[in-house]
Amino acid sequence: MGTASSLVSPGEVIEDAYGGEGGEACEIPVEVKPKARLLRSSFRRGPRVIGASFKSTGSVDLEYAAEYERLRKEYEIFRVSKNNEISSMQKKEAKLDEENKRLRAELQALQKTYQKILREKESALEAKYQAMERAATFEHDRDKVKRQFKIFRETKEKEIQDLLRAKRDLEAKLQQLQAQGIQVYDPDDSDSDDNRTTVTAAGTQCEYWTGGVLGSEPSMGSMMQLQQTFRGPEFAHSLIDVEGPFANVSRDDWDAAVASLLQVSPHVSQALWSNTVRCYLISTQETKAELDIFIKKHSPMLRRLCEGLGHFYLNVSFPEENAGSYTLERKQEIERSSVCVLLLKSAVTSSVVEDCEEAFVKNPDGHPLVLYLRTGEDHALTGPTRQLLERVNAADKAAKVKVVDHSGSPEEGAALIYAQLEKVIKQELLGLEAGDVDSKDSGIEEGREEDSGDVLWDLHDEQEQIEAYQQACSTTSQLGFQKYIDRLNDMIAAPPPTPPLLVSGGPGSGKSLLLSKWIELQQKHSPNTLFLYHFVGRPLSTSSEPVLIIKRLTVKLLQHFWSISGLSMEPSKILEEFPRWLERLSARHQGNIIIIIDSIDQIQQAERHMKWLIDPLPVNVRVVVSVNVETCPQAWRLWPTLHLDPLSPREVRSVVNAECQGMELKLTKDQEKKLERHCRSASTCNALYVTLLARMTTSSKSCWSLERSLEQCLLCQDTMSLYRLALKMTLNSLSSDRERNIMREMLCLVCASHNGVSESEVLDLFPELELPVLSAMLYSLNRLCIVTLGCGLVRFQHLQAWEAVRLEFLSGGSSSAAYREKLIHYFSQQLSQDRVTWRVADELPWLLQQQEDRTKLQLSLLNLFVSQNLYKRGHFSELLAYWQYVGKDKSSMANEYFDSLKHYEKSCESEDSMTRLANLYETLGRFLKDLGLPSQAVAPLQRSLEIRETALDPDHPSVARSLHQLAGVYVQWRKYGNAEQLYKQALEISENAYGAEHASVARELESLALLYQKQNKYEQAEKLRKRSVRIRQKTARQKGHMYGFTLLRRRALQLEELTLGKDSADCAKTLNELGVLYYLQNNLEAAKVFLTRSLEMRQRVLGPDHPDCAQSLNNLAALHTERREYETAEDMYERALDIRKKALSPDHPSLAYTLKHLAMLYKRRGKLEKAVPLYELSLEIREKSFGPKHPSVATALVNLAVIYCQLKKHSDALPLYEQALKVYEDSLGRSHPRVGETLKNLAVLSYEEGDFEKAAELYKRAMEIKEAEPSLVCGNAPSRHSSSGDTFSVRGPAPLPHAPR
Repeated sequence: MGTASSLVSPGEVIEDAYGGEGGEACEIPVEVKPKARLLRSSFRRGPRVIGASFKSTGSVDLEYAAEYERLRKEYEIFRVSKNNEISSMQKKEAKLDEENKRLRAELQALQKTYQKILREKESALEAKYQAMERAATFEHDRDKVKRQFKIFRETKEKEIQDLLRAKRDLEAKLQQLQAQGIQVYDPDDSDSDDNRTTVTAAGTQCEYWTGGVLGSEPSMGSMMQLQQTFRGPEFAHSLIDVEGPFANVSRDDWDAAVASLLQVSPHVSQALWSNTVRCYLISTQETKAELDIFIKKHSPMLRRLCEGLGHFYLNVSFPEENAGSYTLERKQEIERSSVCVLLLKSAVTSSVVEDCEEAFVKNPDGHPLVLYLRTGEDHALTGPTRQLLERVNAADKAAKVKVVDHSGSPEEGAALIYAQLEKVIKQELLGLEAGDVDSKDSGIEEGREEDSGDVLWDLHDEQEQIEAYQQACSTTSQLGFQKYIDRLNDMIAAPPPTPPLLVSGGPGSGKSLLLSKWIELQQKHSPNTLFLYHFVGRPLSTSSEPVLIIKRLTVKLLQHFWSISGLSMEPSKILEEFPRWLERLSARHQGNIIIIIDSIDQIQQAERHMKWLIDPLPVNVRVVVSVNVETCPQAWRLWPTLHLDPLSPREVRSVVNAECQGMELKLTKDQEKKLERHCRSASTCNALYVTLLARMTTSSKSCWSLERSLEQCLLCQDTMSLYRLALKMTLNSLSSDRERNIMREMLCLVCASHNGVSESEVLDLFPELELPVLSAMLYSLNRLCIVTLGCGLVRFQHLQAWEAVRLEFLSGGSSSAAYREKLIHYFSQQLSQDRVTWRVADELPWLLQQQEDRTKLQLSLLNLFVSQNLYKRGHFSELLAYWQYVGKDKSSMANEYFDSLKHYEKSCESEDSMTRLANLYETLGRFLKDLGLPSQAVAPLQRSLEIRETALDPDHPSVARSLHQLAGVYVQWRKYGNAEQLYKQALEISENAYGAEHASVARELESLALLYQKQNKYEQAEKLRKRSVRIRQKTARQKGHMYGFTLLRRRALQLEELTLGKDSADCAKTLNELGVLYYLQNNLEAAKVFLTRSLEMRQRVLGPDHPDCAQSLNNLAALHTERREYETAEDMYERALDIRKKALSPDHPSLAYTLKHLAMLYKRRGKLEKAVPLYELSLEIREKSFGPKHPSVATALVNLAVIYCQLKKHSDALPLYEQALKVYEDSLGRSHPRVGETLKNLAVLSYEEGDFEKAAELYKRAMEIKEAEPSLVCGNAPSRHSSSGDTFSVRGPAPLPHAPR
């Protein structure tokens, strides 16, 4: 109570607990208690008990003692625990000390490493600075060289201008002299080869370059002539701009002509439409038995043959009972057919007559024709049949129809048809030699591979590109492209450096069509420009694979320069090395190089794989690419761009009217206005939409009326919806639900496949489908721009068509897996039957990858023939991507192949199987070598060599291939000595097997030349390279298949169109040129027709004594000489000589030309006495024209000396030889081949006169010159002033020429 007052200090305010007012605190007296009580109360646990005894206070000591004991124990416990904690902390401290020491040691080590890295960084920076200094020095030197070159170029250009002015002045003086009647000799019109240009490759100069240009304009107009050994006809240069170097070309110059005419692609058979051997069979009810037996029993063998060689085979026949329903389809199939077979007995129907008229009568030369005639005593030909056969016989002027007469059983007749067709397919369609092997591992493929050396090329990819270009060029619609073509020309002609040109536009705006038309025009007007184009297909297809695109462009570049050695097959290196190849080869090309890539934005990861587009291009290289506006990479939008605008109303009307005229329909004014109003938005006025709209509206297959079709089409506001309507319209036009289902399934299979499906595969997948129905389906789908046939495969024409099928039939692609499974099952069945065609290799692995079935994918890759097919066709990157997808690196992949090969080897017993095994080992070795695994590549290559040496023969050509590949491995190892030895062995085997001028010999020579070049043995390398080029040119001439003949034929057709007008001097000149072109094609009959027409027309127009008539007579004489009709040739040469003697001056070169060839003809016929005065007169003309010290005079001296020797007038011949020798030595040098030839002739003359010592001395010197001459290695290179056909050996007359067969 009283103690509470101590809590309040004086002066503090205390509130009244009862609500009274507060006041100041006052002091309250405090009661003081006894001390002992206070002490006791401090130990009291509970409340003090009132009334307790005082004695209880004695227990305080006891309580204190107990409390003390308790506290002591707690303290002891606390102390022990703390001691334990201290000891544990001490242990931790020791442990941390040890860790600290370890970390300090590591820190010191890291500091040392850091110091080392720092020093390396400093040295690297120093090296970088040094490199930058060297680069700066290099840049300075390069700029200096550029400035010097600029000065040099400007100086030379000034000199050229001065020379041109001087030339014009001289030509003006020459014309004045000629106007005054003074004949001036022009050496450009010489009959000798002194001014002849020898071309070793397109645009490259050979060792004996003299500055002329093959195909240059002749100085004397129509007096231009060709040389002959007998050199061939004279060739009057046409006033029309020719597409190739046809002037100055003769049969002996055919190598050079092919080199310049050669397109930069391997040969693709022109006899096959879209890579398919289409056999059109026309039969009647009477011969149906033979037809059925042939189709069931024999055509599978023909199909196997064609598929083994990379082509499709298809029997096309329309049954008589419903042939009338397929009139358009029949006509189209006849046009596409590769060979037509007519099976007749006695009677014919109207459809058979129509087909025969189309195939056998209207176009008998369009394709091979076979006529099977079932004969017998019990029947006779009806009147219509007899008339049909008479018309066929009348149309067959060249006797090309193969007639099979048969009177036996239908089985024997079918066998005869098969035998004839097999021969036609092998020899006429595929260009194989008779008796060529027919297996897939045959020498056919080996031969094809040899043509391109070590570079692996896919003919199917190339044919796909050719067909894409040709289909675009064949489109008749121009869509107002002229303004874009002019702008493209201006952009291409801009001064370098020029970045790539961008052609942009929306989907379906006509970019591909524009580029194709532009390429076609440029090729006509710029024959010296090299065009490399690539049309990219839909995404994920082979044509959009970047590595294959760049490899194809690189190989085409290299082939243009007759060399494809040194090209890597590794995907990363192909992309990396393309700019270097482009720069290197563009420097060697005389004209421009233009690269066109259409739809480049469809390439997978285009920006990453096409980095070379960003780099500066060589000065003579232009690149044109097309892209869609929406998908163009941002970095490319800065390039010069040509944008395709929407179609104008006038262009829309033009497209619609063209389609209506084609279908013979006429739209009303109201319908035309509706179309114009509709085609005004951005999505409805592009080229594809308008074309599709016009075709759907005018479709003859539609089940709707014209008005209804137009209404439905106008409801579609974009191309995609219009395509979906086109699909519905086509389905509705079919006659049954079965056909609709088949068409739907077929389109889904095309959509789910890698590159499309072939017609024969569609017929296999749908056994109930008949070919006429399929043909009608494809015709309708093609007309509506949905599908097309490319390289024999049904594909979508446009990306929008593919997308429309996905949306309409595949639910946006979600149902694709089921169709892929169907295709996997089909191709797996072929694989189980050992039918590994290129289609199986193309489709099966890709389908399994899309299905994400790694196990089956690996099994398919371990089928060695699948991998071999992919590799040999150059699909290197694709094969690697499959192995990466299944999770295998290079080494494990190699081990898998080794194990698979060893397992396969156990089942090989026959010689054929061992040959296939050797091929597989070789393919694996090459694959590993290209992968950069030479150590693993040696074993399979050596095993391949062992098998071939054992199973075949040590000198078999296949052994040379193994040696060649082994040598390539040693080159990678830089063991050049071993590689050289192997290459030489391979060269020796190839020369012994094929002869010295075979393509395989050229391949070994190229490899040896490359090897010598690596060893800096440039002189030896150059000799071998020249010889290789000559061999390739000669084989191109002998085979005659590398488009040289195709271009000649194209030029001949252009000229034929110009000869249909009235008689004129120009028309006669064109006829003369046509005759020479056909002469170059070995078509001597056609050449004779046109040369004769030229002569007759010139005689009518110009008069029989005009010099141009002498030219035609001279050409005809050369033609008759080739046909060994020497009397006729002699008569024509004499007539030409008489005309030229009257019309020309005595020293005119054309007169000397005729003199020389008539003298050569006299000599060949043994009329040496008549030849002597002609040779003497020719010598006299040359001396007046060139002067006495010209090599042509020496050539004439040698020719005259040869005649004297043959007449035993040795004393007259000796001074001529000596004079010729002196002229040759003074003008050409003492070591020139002409000097050696003359020395050899002198040696023979000395020997015949009995001066053996002098003969031996002269002969020794001649042999020394010959051994030093590169022609021992490089072939017989013509001399600078060569005049082939002028000089003869004194041993006897030159051999008679063989007439071509």
